[in-house]
Amino acid sequence: MIKEFESRIISGMPLTKEEASRLAANGPETLHKLFSAAENIRKFFIGNDIEFCAIVNAKSGGCSEDCAYCAQSSKSRSGVKIYPFIGKDAVMSQALEARRGGVRRFSIVTSGKKPGKKDLKAVAKSLEEIKKAGLGVCASLGLLNIDELSYLRDHGLERYHNNLEASEHFFPSICSTHGYREKIRTIESALSIGLSVCSGGIFGMGESWRDRIDLAFTLRDLDVDSAPINFLTPIKGTRLDHLQPLLPDEALKVISIFRFILPKKEIRVCGGRIQTLGDRHPMIFRAGADSVMTGNYLVTTGRTCQDDLKMLITEGLQIRNG
Repeated sequence: MIKEFESRIISGMPLTKEEASRLAANGPETLHKLFSAAENIRKFFIGNDIEFCAIVNAKSGGCSEDCAYCAQSSKSRSGVKIYPFIGKDAVMSQALEARRGGVRRFSIVTSGKKPGKKDLKAVAKSLEEIKKAGLGVCASLGLLNIDELSYLRDHGLERYHNNLEASEHFFPSICSTHGYREKIRTIESALSIGLSVCSGGIFGMGESWRDRIDLAFTLRDLDVDSAPINFLTPIKGTRLDHLQPLLPDEALKVISIFRFILPKKEIRVCGGRIQTLGDRHPMIFRAGADSVMTGNYLVTTGRTCQDDLKMLITEGLQIRNG
């Protein structure tokens, strides 16, 4: 079945949701076949070029939303640092450091449901500078409307990030202060004005495989360009601090199933990569990933660009620069 599905996808025939569920139901004895097939799909559609992206946590903590996984929520007791927008110079210092490390895309991230007018203007100025530096210009600023997105696009924004986080069915169990449809509207607004969209989820929050597959198909229906895969790192003081991280094989299986469902899209492994996979994190590419977030994340530690570049060389891969 795995080989048959691989051949079909490469010939241009997408999986149905029922077929994806059958694929996910395969046991551990077939994982090596699943990973190999996902890698073949990645090679066929994308090749061996791996894209690096990086982010800056430009405004931290004090968020009014109650997302169960998030240390920056004002409802959490995580003790995360709280600070206002750091300003253009601080943003550019991190952007230029990332560019020197081989990063192709750089994103400004702010906490909160969305920034006010003052912060939005400050972000716009920073986006212009990032574009001048030759980086792909990205931002993750919450639930913006079409006018706010258009304003940022006119100041250099190329790609907007807004994770759906989970399936529509599972989402209410992790957030009650905004709805799934609000997220969908933001994504559709970004797409309608010509922005590229990056949207994915967090895995290991107690969701089922049905939830994971539903999320992947929602992303396929929206036609997003990049699907970030994050693995929950339980942080003390959040509502999900009692959970255990996914086992490495389960995490790699998520990557592979997403590659089967989204064969031509960027499958971007982000938060929780090291904490969940440990020494096995280079396997993400053999499981179908083609992009990785390097450097630190919002409130957890990642890997340096230099270490990730060495990993690519060891794996026989190359960084995507063009």
